[in-house]
Formats: sequence, C-alpha cells, structure tokens
Amino acid sequence: MRPARSWLHSDAPSRSLNGPWRFRLSPTASAAEDFAAEEFDDDGWDSIPVPSHWVLQGDGAYGRPLYTNIRFPFPLDPPHVPDENPTGDYRRHFGLPADWSDAERVVLRFDGVESFFRVWVNGVEIGSASGSRLAHEFDVTSAVRPGDNVVAVRVHQWSAASYLEDQDQWWLPGIFRDVTVIARPAGGIEDVWLRTGFDDGRGRIDPEVTAEATAFPVTLRIPELGVEQVWATPADVAPLGVAGVEPWSAERPRLYDATVSTAAESIALRVGFRTVEIRGDRFLVNGRRVVFHGMNRHEAHPERGRVFDEEHARADLARMKRFNVNAIRTSHYPPHPRLLDLADELGFWVVLECDLETHGFEDADWAGNPSDDPRWRGALLDRIQRTVERDKNHPSIVIWSLGNEAGTGSNLAAMSAWVHARDTERPVHYEGDHTGEYTDVYSRMYASVPEIEQIGADGARSALAHCTPAQSARQRAKPFLLCEYAHAMGNGPGGLDAYEALVHTYPRVHGGFVWEWRDHGILADAPDGTPYYAYGGDFGEVVHDGNFVMDGMLLSDDVPTPGLHEFKAVVQPIRFGFGDDGVTITNLRHSADTSDLRFRWRVEHDGVPVDSGDLEVPLIGPGDSERVPLPPVRVSRDAETWLTVDAVLAAGTAWAPEGHVIATAQLDASAPRTPPAARPRTDWRPGDGTLTLGIAEFVDGSLVRLAGRAVTGPRLELFRAPTDNDESASDRVEDSDAAVAGVSHADLWRRDGLDRLMTRRVCVEQTARSLRTIDKVAAAGSASSVTVDSVWSLDDDGLELLVEIEPSRGWRTVWPRIGIRFGFPDGTAPVDGAEWFGLGPFESYPDSLRAARTGRFTAGVRDLSVDYARPQETGHRSGLRRLTLLSGGTEVLRVEAVPDRAGRRPGFTLSRHTPRQTARARHPFELPGSTTSHLIIDAAQHGLGSRSCGPDVRPGFALRPEARTIRLRIAAGR
Repeated sequence: MRPARSWLHSDAPSRSLNGPWRFRLSPTASAAEDFAAEEFDDDGWDSIPVPSHWVLQGDGAYGRPLYTNIRFPFPLDPPHVPDENPTGDYRRHFGLPADWSDAERVVLRFDGVESFFRVWVNGVEIGSASGSRLAHEFDVTSAVRPGDNVVAVRVHQWSAASYLEDQDQWWLPGIFRDVTVIARPAGGIEDVWLRTGFDDGRGRIDPEVTAEATAFPVTLRIPELGVEQVWATPADVAPLGVAGVEPWSAERPRLYDATVSTAAESIALRVGFRTVEIRGDRFLVNGRRVVFHGMNRHEAHPERGRVFDEEHARADLARMKRFNVNAIRTSHYPPHPRLLDLADELGFWVVLECDLETHGFEDADWAGNPSDDPRWRGALLDRIQRTVERDKNHPSIVIWSLGNEAGTGSNLAAMSAWVHARDTERPVHYEGDHTGEYTDVYSRMYASVPEIEQIGADGARSALAHCTPAQSARQRAKPFLLCEYAHAMGNGPGGLDAYEALVHTYPRVHGGFVWEWRDHGILADAPDGTPYYAYGGDFGEVVHDGNFVMDGMLLSDDVPTPGLHEFKAVVQPIRFGFGDDGVTITNLRHSADTSDLRFRWRVEHDGVPVDSGDLEVPLIGPGDSERVPLPPVRVSRDAETWLTVDAVLAAGTAWAPEGHVIATAQLDASAPRTPPAARPRTDWRPGDGTLTLGIAEFVDGSLVRLAGRAVTGPRLELFRAPTDNDESASDRVEDSDAAVAGVSHADLWRRDGLDRLMTRRVCVEQTARSLRTIDKVAAAGSASSVTVDSVWSLDDDGLELLVEIEPSRGWRTVWPRIGIRFGFPDGTAPVDGAEWFGLGPFESYPDSLRAARTGRFTAGVRDLSVDYARPQETGHRSGLRRLTLLSGGTEVLRVEAVPDRAGRRPGFTLSRHTPRQTARARHPFELPGSTTSHLIIDAAQHGLGSRSCGPDVRPGFALRPEARTIRLRIAAGR
C-alpha cells in the first residue's frame, strides 16, 4: 500500500470504477479465493452498486444493519472476531486506454471500505487494508495492461480493525466510497501542501511539494493575486508573502484558485489564508477569538447510509448555515473529502476527527484497550497519519482530533506527538485526555452549566473531573470547548440558552458541538407496508441500543426539529437590546461586519401587522455595538402591541436567499391591561339532570356538548407521553433537586399512576347561570390526590370556565404537566386544525422558548406534532392568548385564555392521540387510528433538559406538584 497523501484535484488521467459490480456474500470468512482469478465465471453472482453498503441492498438478501452505541456486536476478544463473519466478494471488469502504458505508475484508490479488505487485479494479489473511513492507494502498475482488466475485492465485515471503529452508529459493511484508478504521470506531483497564514492584510504561503527532482521546475499560480512563483529545483521551494489578501473565515470564506504544476501534471487547489493559534487560554483565528456554534455530524442517510451524495451534502451544509451553525466536528471519522471542499467554500470551522473509537472496552474497565497497548501503536499511528495527510490543505480545518471515547494511553500520546511534529500550527484535541497530558485544548462532553462555570471562572480552584489540583490548573489555562453537549434525542434539548450565556461570560469557554446533527433512521416498511424510519432492534438484532441512534437536530427525512429552531435563535450572531430610547444592536460575529445585512421592523396588534419598515443602521464591525432609534410605535388600547426587529440577508448567498432571517427579537409595547376579575358565586344549590349554559350542555354535571358538538372532559391531565429525556435513568441529576439518580422521571410518573388517574365526583352544584363540580383525582393504590374545582358560568360577556387544581400532600416527584383535556369526536366535521394567538409557530417548553415569538399562527392538527422516531410528548404551544379550533378551515370553537393571578398564561396541545396512546407506541405506525381530536390546555409543563445523555432539567424549569388555575372564555366559531 502506498503512503498517505493529500486528496488532490489533478488533471492526470483517471477512471471511476463506481457503478455495478458482481457480488457474492458468504456467511463466513473462509470462502475460497478462486473468485479473484481472471477466468473465474461470476455469471451466477448478483449485481450490486459501488459505492453502497451490502446490508442496504437486496431487501435483506445480504443481511441487515445493526446498531450499537458502546457494546461491540461480537465478543470482546481482541484482536479476534467470530467465524460468523459476513464476507462480500466483489468483481468488475474495467478497460484502460493504450496510452496509459506511458504512465509512471497506475494507482488504484479506495476512499472507504468497511472494515477490512483485500485486493486482486488480473488474479494478482495487490494488498490489503483497514481503516474504514480512510483512503487507501495501491500501486497496480505491474498488474494492469491496456484493454480489459479485472479487479476483485474481498471485504470482511468484522476484523481487528472493528475494535477501533466502535462509533455510535450503524455497522454498515461494504465498499461505500469511491473507487478510482489513476494514471500517475512521469514528472508528476506526488503531493502538495500549501500551508497558509494571514496577518494584517498580508498572506503567507509555506509550500511543501513532493515530487522527483526530475519533475521540476514546479510553478505555483494564484491568478487573482498575481502570483506566479517558479521553483526550479526542490531546494528552491520556500515560503513567500502575498500582499492584498482577504482572509478566510467561517463567516467570510474567501478562497483563491491556485494551481501547482509541472510539465506533466497540474494540481488545482482553493487556498484560504488564515492563521490558527492558541494565545493563553484563547483559541484564535486571524487574531480573533472563535466561538464554536457547532454540530457533531455523522455521515448518514436513510437509504444510502454513509454513501456520499454531493447534492445532498451541499444542501445539508447550506441548511446548517441557515440555522446559524458555524462549526462541524466530523464525528467520529474523516468525512468524504468533497465534504471538506464544501466546508471551505460555504464557511465552517471544522474539527477533523480521526477514525478511532474503542468505547466497548469501557465495559471491561478499559482492560486490553488498544489505546494503551504497544501492539496497536502502528495501527493507530497509521490512522492519524492518513487523516492528516489526506485533508491537510483545507483552510476550514482548524483543529485535529485524535478520535473519540477511546480511553487514554500511550498510543494516543504518540498520535498527538506525530500530529504536532507534522503540523505545527493546528491544535490537537481529544476529550479523553482529561488531565491534559498531550492535547492543546480542554474538552468535555455533557458537562453541566455549574461545572463549566467552575472551568471558566478565573478565580475557581476546585478540582476538575478526573484531575488533581495541579492538573486542574493546567486545564484551566487552555481554551475550553464542549465537544458534545445538548443531546438532541427526541423532543429537546432544553436549556440551550444557559450554555450560550457561558461563552459571553467566560472568555476561555469557546462554545461547543451539539450531539448531533441528524437522526440515523433507516427507511423501512412496517408489516402493513407503511414506510417508517427504523432504529436499533428493528432489524432483529440481538444486541442493540434501540433508538439512541435517533438523536439529531434533523429528523431522518431532513426535517428540522423545533430543537434546531431553538438553537438558531439561541446562537444568533446579532443581538438586540431594547431600551427607552431605542435598540442596541450588537454584532457577535467573528470577523464579518453587518454590510451583508438589512434590518427590518414591523408592528403587530394581536398578531395582525399594522406597520413595517427598515431601520437605518450604521455599519457595525465584529464585536461592536450601535444604539439605533426605533420608529414610532402605534400602541393599541384594545390589543397587544408587539414590535419585531429582524436582521436579514441583504442579498442572496450560496446557502440562503435574500431576506433570510439571521436574527430576530421582539418588544412587548402593549398598554397595561388588567385581566377581568373572576365571577364570584355564592348561591349554589345541588345540581342534577340537564343544564344549558349558552353553548355548553351538561348532563348530571358533565359537559356533553359545546356549540352543538359532542365533547368529553374537561378532565385532569397530569401525564405526558415521556420524552427520551424523561425515559432516561441517568444519574446526571446534579442540576435538579426533583429527580432520583438511576431512576427515570417516566418510571416515577408511572409509579405514581399519573398515566392511570381515576376520578371521583365529590359534588355538583349549580345556579341558573352557573355550574360547579368538585372532583377528587388519584391513581389506584395511591394515597395522594388532586382536587379539581371547576366552575362554568354564563353572563353578558359569554361562557367562562374556571378550573382550580390543588394537589394534596405526599407527591414525591416532579409532574410532567398540569392541565385539562377535552375530547372532540369527529362526527361529520372533525377538528383538524387550529389558529392561535400566542407563542409559535413551533412547539415550546419552559426551557426551550427562545425560538418562540408572539404572533398569530395557523396549522393543521397533524402539523402541530413532530414525527419523532419514537412517539413522545410533542406539540405544546406556550403563552396562549386565543385559540380557534377549525374543521376544514371553518371555525368550530373559540377559546380565550385569561392569565392567572400571577400573570402566567397557559399553553395548548391539539393532537389525534391521548398521551397514553402516544406513550404505548414505539414507532409512528404503531399509533392507533383515531376518531377524536384531543385538546389539552396546560397551566404548566415540565421542562425538557437533555438527560438522555447529559444533565436533567434545571431546577427553575422543573414542575413540582403545586396549585394552579386555568381560566378560559369559550364561544362558538364565527
């Protein structure tokens, strides 16, 4: 196998071997090798596309995907793997033109094969390789000939290399990246590295050219900068300065087209000038502090797996930019090399990670871990060398990462030493180096906010996790980043704004990378043919980790989650501070001024636009602020008045159109208003039989119809379909005094019977224009209860419902919600949508409110919920003022929510399933058919947190059993 080198864009002749290959799968690694012979008859074999994963082809004929997070799917017996080792044999013919015989060498390149493979050409064994997400090149010069040739490849799913590739993802074997045959010309360029720097308007190029002396002269050209540098001999290759250079950054990714040429070959590169350095405890690019608003990005697609598609990748990165993502950690391996070309072009800070994770050894207390076993050193060094050499020319890469969750040990230290020797500029990262022995930045995953405050504060002296006091001091002297935080599994994460506040408080805290960018669902068919996105266990795996692979800010079908909208709002790079005399606009960007932005304002009365225009804002440099006067705001005496200011793109870019919103803020300019007083009743008498109060009809105290429509409820609702965070039994409860370590909230709720409440009516009282019921609600076997006092009243202002909810003593845990639920059977006109004035348009929860804005919104009942891979709580809209239920666009019922005595507003959820029905389903297709729409009005909801892999809901957003009031005014639709 040839030494690692850059993945270069060369004009040397090449031929892609992508396309259909003949394929045979064997259940073990012991099949005969005669398939590699030229004369072998493969007519009986199947055809499979390359690149692809064989388990995603043939509708299960070639095995199934399997998912594990930490555990290996085979016995921990390194370096051995089981005899039951699925093995794929590939063959294909390819032609070479006669003039290729003039080539100095013919090279066969594989950009990605999982996990170990051997190669034959024309019956001659060429070599073998492992390192699934790394490039491997073989010299096949002596084996090929003009005309027809045959390449044969044997791929083993399991190998010793599998112990180094225990990343949290699907195990997907096969040739899944490009295969290319290349004619290397005599006098060509074997490798080139254009190291760049930038300082005060001047660029620097420190070139490294690998070529035979006979290949010289070599010429560097950068036409836009007027550079044409000729090096006559290898000894002449030397650094050079370039004047008039614009720097590269993630915000302004300025690239210059360059070529490095000999008489025989020309290499095309796109050069970005930037300087990376650590100065004290600051990480700087071009002299300015970097804050990472990043995502961990696996390569994943529901049909292709890890097979690269450039159009989809470009759309993926453009979507990141639209959501204010500025950084990517390539978890946990180098991506397809073209992705890094796109990162250079569109603009991202990239932490490029080596293809290394040995997490499964943690279950054995890291005994036998390759990271600290000298016998594995060569394998680990080969991986980091191939990582760095392939991608060293990319300006977007600002940090090298040794890998992920591989423990620690001497081999990782050796990898770091090699990187430092090879690349003296870029820092080295590895989270597992807890004590900072061999890395340049202090990195943690899923640290809580209080922990990070102790890391960031200058005066802190407490020992950090896994550190002595001296080691703690060493780590505090470095830049700090969260390589993983805000685990985005299901509905969540909550509390993003608390993490963002840290980067503005503590300069050594440089942000981090959300886990993770997208769900890894694989498109499959349910037994009834319904398509769905499968997760661990859905393919019959014996060992798997369920839906832990569904933890992305994007759903598997590329739909952004509400959590991604929340992220965009939390990290927006323009901030607005409203005051009596105007608005202070702060530019939080790294290096871009506001010349690419326009600032718009609008005024709304109860969500209806009444005025709009543009703000006159002077140019604001990075890190600077300007105070700008606001336009006169016409305040309504009868409606809420809201001023909204948006920062939008002044012109279209490669990733968003003109007018795309970068940042937004709202100001409540409403005139003071006092909620109407509750209607007192003192003339109650026992109630029975039927009663009509305006549009409400009752039988024996129970509501049966509203506005002529059948209805059930209202009944107390304390349960929500547990989120993935609710279901986590993590011991990460240090931020909450309302949880039990090792026991999930959901288990506590089920223990307390919140999903099986029973009601006993204590009394029914009425007057001519009012009805009162008192209910005692409790679960079987529970001594704790809740008293629900409901009063319906009718006067000249219409129908009103006042519900007072009072828990008894003895409740021992947080509640998921405090609300009341109505049911609307379909009848002839089902409730199928809602229009509301309140917070929207996306769902929101107490610790996830930054993306919510006050306005008027409309959505269908199915659009109000998010199709999380495992059904769970979804669809809550906070801050409700008014709600109109719709049927086919026609108003059915109008509800006005009156704030409680503390000024708190309720929220609502409208769904086709009850919380209990949702909780019983493992997949969306398992939800039962429904003939009822369910409306829940919540006085309060528990927060979301990120306990599925991280801290629990913080105390200020935990919902404890407490008395609450819900007050609604209800009218028929117009």
